[in-house]
Amino acid sequence: MQNLRVAVDVGGTFTDICIMDEASGLIRIEKTASSPDPIDGIMAGLDKAAVDLGEVALFSHGTTVATNALITRRLPRTAMVSTRGFRDVIEIRRANKEELWDTYKDVVRPYVPRRDRLVVSERIDAQGKVVTPLDEADAREVARILKRRQVAAVAVCFMNAYMNGANERRMKEILEEVMPGVPVSISSQVLPEIFEHERFSTTVANAALSPVVVNYTSRLGERLKQEGYKRDLLLLHTGGGVMTPASVKDFAARLAGSGIAAGAIASRHIAMLCGFRNSIGLDMGGTSTDVSLAYEGQSRVTKDWFVEFGYPIRFSSIEVLTIGAGGGSLAWTDEAGSLRNGPQSAGANPGPACYGNGNRQPTNTDANVVLGRLGTSLAGGKIMLDPKLATEAVEEGVAKPFGLTVHAAADAIVRVANANMSDAVRLISISRGYDPRDFALVAFGGAGALHGVDVARELAIPAVIVPPNPGVTSALGCLLVDVQHDFSESYLVEAADADPAAIEAAFARLEGEALERLAHEGVAPADTVLQRSIDMMYQGQWRSLAVSAPSPIGAIADLIEAFHQNHEREYNFRRDDAPVSLFRLNLKAVGVVPKAELAVHEATGEVPVPVSRRPVWFDGGTALDTPVYERSDLPAGLVLAGPAVVEQLDSTVLIPPGTRAEVDQYLNIIIRVRD
Repeated sequence: MQNLRVAVDVGGTFTDICIMDEASGLIRIEKTASSPDPIDGIMAGLDKAAVDLGEVALFSHGTTVATNALITRRLPRTAMVSTRGFRDVIEIRRANKEELWDTYKDVVRPYVPRRDRLVVSERIDAQGKVVTPLDEADAREVARILKRRQVAAVAVCFMNAYMNGANERRMKEILEEVMPGVPVSISSQVLPEIFEHERFSTTVANAALSPVVVNYTSRLGERLKQEGYKRDLLLLHTGGGVMTPASVKDFAARLAGSGIAAGAIASRHIAMLCGFRNSIGLDMGGTSTDVSLAYEGQSRVTKDWFVEFGYPIRFSSIEVLTIGAGGGSLAWTDEAGSLRNGPQSAGANPGPACYGNGNRQPTNTDANVVLGRLGTSLAGGKIMLDPKLATEAVEEGVAKPFGLTVHAAADAIVRVANANMSDAVRLISISRGYDPRDFALVAFGGAGALHGVDVARELAIPAVIVPPNPGVTSALGCLLVDVQHDFSESYLVEAADADPAAIEAAFARLEGEALERLAHEGVAPADTVLQRSIDMMYQGQWRSLAVSAPSPIGAIADLIEAFHQNHEREYNFRRDDAPVSLFRLNLKAVGVVPKAELAVHEATGEVPVPVSRRPVWFDGGTALDTPVYERSDLPAGLVLAGPAVVEQLDSTVLIPPGTRAEVDQYLNIIIRVRD
């Protein structure tokens, strides 16, 4: 009987596996070391968890394969074919820099070198009229050259193809005729939008990743099939949904950053279960912290993201802000004598000083060990922590240089880390027009539950939610998503001149394409949901805001008012007298995947006996004798007053004095920072 749902999130150090029983909603987890070939780590983890793939109804996977391929530049030889005169668009970029005032730091080179960027004669004007048909002699010569060079993928990027992709489609036909089996990405299919650099860059990334991702998903699918799995492999993409291998060849770049999106999805879902429609996710791992935001039950989505600066990937993505703050982040002193924290990290090897692998610099983990917030082991005893080594690192690295006691120095390290994370939360909330006091903070990852309350206090956030398994929350996110694709079409017109019937006709075209795509992936019509939005802007602007659009399109005046309201919330002002322009039509196509409900536990409220007690330092003061509980001993309905420490396989939860923790029916710990 197929009654299991399995989600796998592959990280650089660990592969996390989350197994849910559909009948009971109970979840069990497994962690195993990641391997050079991620598939080996996945299969080893499934064996370790004793999963019979013949009993699995759904297998969902968040992968770093695409992201790592872009970061390491381990990409197959990829070519680009462009309109004559425009081969250098992806190298000219926007002529901006990540470090504006650093004249010596250059933007990294393009994914396709200039020698592999070839041109053909063709031209389409801004209205979509074919001015110069594709020169097929040029096209066949380019195809012959690329075949001789044995390129593994091709990106076709023609000017104004977003208005009319006829020339690109013909170029693709010729390439596939001359080079059968070589994947070809065309910009009019990948991203039919204005702004040629963003369109070209996304198409190039998509083409370069196609052989990598197709190879990976094919091999994984075959291994799963050999072990008895009978359904489609579902792959998490950055937009917050999943796609089947059938779509990977055409939209491979959607998998870049998939693992990060999983954590944001899970934190939003957990907050909703706890009754909070507004939530901020704080995913703190060993090297970095990922911060996300959900408002009124919806995650913030952006198209302004990239893996490497200068080369945008303009697919819709859940907005996640990543900073270098993790358990292994190093404490150091800058040239002005100020204490800093990260982004440098001790990594998994040698790791924090308390690991005993040779690192002598203090980290956040060492500071928490010195303060008693962490015990002497992690991961159920698989990693032993040496308090003596942690104390020596904090004393030599911070206490002596600043003339502090070792506990005051450890407290200073933690405070700087918390300040960095608080700044990240401000960027994704206050700077976007949201008040953190209206949100709950979901703290997860291996270290998030140690720092969550301090960050919440800094920002006056009233409650902190710690999921039952904080360290594998991202894997859980893979179980909570639907099949999803995003479609868009440039639509440049002043709102005052917009015709609702014309907009409706354009949406009808997008919906036809969406329904065809979902049907190709086996989604039944009854499980299909289509969500419309329109990007709008004040005339003269080039940044736009998305406004939900009804079906059918009604009065344009209602859309304009919704845009004014969105603009006021985002930027704290509106201009009712300024003309508004429509920029782009967007359609989110969702194939709803049936989801098992998480298990509900009966409230008993019985306070368990602590497994131990130890002195813990809070707020730089004296140590408090603090009870230590095992997470599995905490029943639903329990109310626990701080101070307390809760330990479990994948994380440690810190409940400071002056707070009250409640265990809800789903076994989430809700820490009330202020009532």
